[in-house]
Amino acid sequence: MFESLSDRLQNVFAKLGSRGRLSESDVDEALKEVRRALLEADVNFKVVKDFVARVREQAIGQDVTKSLTPAQTVIKIVNDELIHLLGDEPSPLANAQPGPTVILLVGLNGAGKTTMAAKLSLFLRKKHRNPLLVACDVYRPAAIKQLETLGKQIQVPVYTEGTEVAPPVIARNGIAEARKNGNQVVIIDTAGRLQIDEALMLELEEIRAGINPHETLLVVDAMIGQESVRVAEEFNRRVPLTGFVMTKIDGDARGGAALSIRQVTGVPIKFLGTSEKVDGLQPFDPPRLASRILGMGDVLTLIERAQENIDQEEAAKMQKKMQKGKFDFEDFLNAMKQMRRLGPLQQILGMLPGMSQLKLDEHINEDDLKHVEAIIQSMTPEERRHPEIIKQSRKERIARGSGMELDDVNELLRQFRDMQSMMKGMMRGMPGMPGAGSTNNKGGSGKKGKKKKKQRPPQFPGARPGAGLPPGLGPNASPSDIENLLRNMRKDQQQ
Repeated sequence: MFESLSDRLQNVFAKLGSRGRLSESDVDEALKEVRRALLEADVNFKVVKDFVARVREQAIGQDVTKSLTPAQTVIKIVNDELIHLLGDEPSPLANAQPGPTVILLVGLNGAGKTTMAAKLSLFLRKKHRNPLLVACDVYRPAAIKQLETLGKQIQVPVYTEGTEVAPPVIARNGIAEARKNGNQVVIIDTAGRLQIDEALMLELEEIRAGINPHETLLVVDAMIGQESVRVAEEFNRRVPLTGFVMTKIDGDARGGAALSIRQVTGVPIKFLGTSEKVDGLQPFDPPRLASRILGMGDVLTLIERAQENIDQEEAAKMQKKMQKGKFDFEDFLNAMKQMRRLGPLQQILGMLPGMSQLKLDEHINEDDLKHVEAIIQSMTPEERRHPEIIKQSRKERIARGSGMELDDVNELLRQFRDMQSMMKGMMRGMPGMPGAGSTNNKGGSGKKGKKKKKQRPPQFPGARPGAGLPPGLGPNASPSDIENLLRNMRKDQQQ
């Protein structure tokens, strides 16, 4: 969602970085570009005006410390103000004691309330908070059915009384049911409208008065831009809000709503819907989002996502096979599946420092990965484990089975052979690995007196030198390396 804004801001700071000392006119010129970038991202005009004024006030005449270049000083000021604009720090959900914690979801039709109710339930279930979903949208039978279907999918119970009972009554009865069954959280899905109207607001006011929720969250469609701020103000006036949930941030929205809504209403954003999948939800973290917008990555979120989605035992097995140089198509397929669990490739790149402006090569996209997966799945288990047995007749059968061309199969096999060779070369160059150059190892440096040509490390297509993973997260990273990296990152964030 923030790609365009991020690119614009990084270009501004790149220009500043080329200058040794910054004059007042240099800062003003840069801030003019920042202002234009924010306005084009659909950020509220008053919010932009105040933001630029605060940055300018701090930047003009500020002494540059010995450890920072002038450009880095300005970037730090912008980063700090961006964090403040977004809400300073994460705003966690209430956790009522004794329970249950009652969460009321409100919003317009099409914002994604029902799906968000399920996403939030799954998020809480993973936190061992035992949620109950309550269906109060009695005007759309399909909404009740959708919630029941999603509830089964994520193994969360759904309380419903059909379409004949008034929503305020269903809400109260749902909470009573949660108390009886020991549910710790109740999530109430309410009806929406195509636009704000008096009937909707009166019903929400009645529901809220009858249940006194601990959280009233407005589900906001990021795609509607500045209109979302007006909607937020109106809802907040009638049913005081405790937080926002931004949906569809993986779409083409320019991001202005997320940057405006907190500042205009004073109400924090609590969650972001990152995809259409039921697990596509992440807590809103202002420092991390500011870091991503400014192109500094978000390694912490990537690590957390990896810990949640990657099978550590499977990863350890794969690493051992790679170390032995026995990486086959079965491993490659498993690696692809685990990688895809982390999210779209471009989203992953955006979380790596220095990689946010790197666009995927036009020949490498999500569809290509699906094609590769189709080819591998059309192989027999024996062919996956021993690709060298795949001759012409087998190639033709695989091409037919996958719906791809014979050239595509040949190209994949060629690339896989290259990758295997590269991995063996890398393993020979790793300390402690067989063939790492020791004269005692059988797979050492080859014939006496002859030096092998140094292998180039693997790179993303179009990657520039130094744009890879940060120190401590490379292929030889140990738990202590990662722990030290995280500790240093936390120190940097606190300074």
